[in-house]
Amino acid sequence: MFELVFLGTSASAPSVQRGLPSTIVMYREHRFMVDCGEGTQRQLLRSGLGFRKISKILITHSHLDHILGLGGLISTFGRWEMIPAVEIFAGQAAMIRIQALMDVVFGPGRPPLNLIYHTIRPGTIMEDEHFVLGAFPVIHRGPSCYGFTFQEKTTRPFLPEKAAALGVPFGPERRELVAGKSITLGNGRMVRPDDVLGPPVRGTKLVFVGDAGRTDNLVEVARDADALIIEATYLEPERELADAFGHLTAAQAAELALEANVRRLILTHISRRYRSQEVEAEARAIFPETTIANDFDRFQIKRSE
Repeated sequence: MFELVFLGTSASAPSVQRGLPSTIVMYREHRFMVDCGEGTQRQLLRSGLGFRKISKILITHSHLDHILGLGGLISTFGRWEMIPAVEIFAGQAAMIRIQALMDVVFGPGRPPLNLIYHTIRPGTIMEDEHFVLGAFPVIHRGPSCYGFTFQEKTTRPFLPEKAAALGVPFGPERRELVAGKSITLGNGRMVRPDDVLGPPVRGTKLVFVGDAGRTDNLVEVARDADALIIEATYLEPERELADAFGHLTAAQAAELALEANVRRLILTHISRRYRSQEVEAEARAIFPETTIANDFDRFQIKRSE
């Protein structure tokens, strides 16, 4: 299960109700920040999350409404929060701009803490025993724009009744079987993982897209996601304007969700020119399981049954 907290959900400029783009994705001991618009650190405080454990920041692209909050946030981390290191993951164009921003804020080569820069390419960014974080290309204005997949690994449930029938004791023997290792019991009987594990169960899949101007290249990466987070900056009457600025309409986002067979669509990057109800209505006419994210909204994303 992944947990989401939206810190900023506005498009391009803040509004009275919405801050600039930033979202926290939580999974087990991990807290990832996706994008860091101006004012994000205040939104963190208002959300109740604070700064604790936020050591990995994922940037979708280089536009200022998605990165300008990094200067203040990193300064606070370094001066007050005693966070020893922060890892920033971004495409090449965004990374060049972020490093230039850090030089302006702190002076060349003088950040207040250890900044670790990871220039990302399509593929796996990080992996542990429970999940995989991946990056995929997104077409927007400018080069090296990325979205992110958070994918729990496939597991096989342990079947205690079968283990009991085979005489497998509680303790390390069962842990070995869950880890995929065969064991030998005291009576010499060998028990294999297949003897006590059920069929594979797919883990939760969360797909996060920032700004995007096309969806045809996103269908397969979003396929069967338990949740898709994506922008909806315009409505269909202004489709030409959306195309000109490399953004999507709510209808386009909904059509992607429908084609990719996602379970839930969460729309963000909402323009001040529209009311949330208008955006939601356009998307729900195509994909009923649509929600408009508001600042400080929280979601739990679980595997589809």
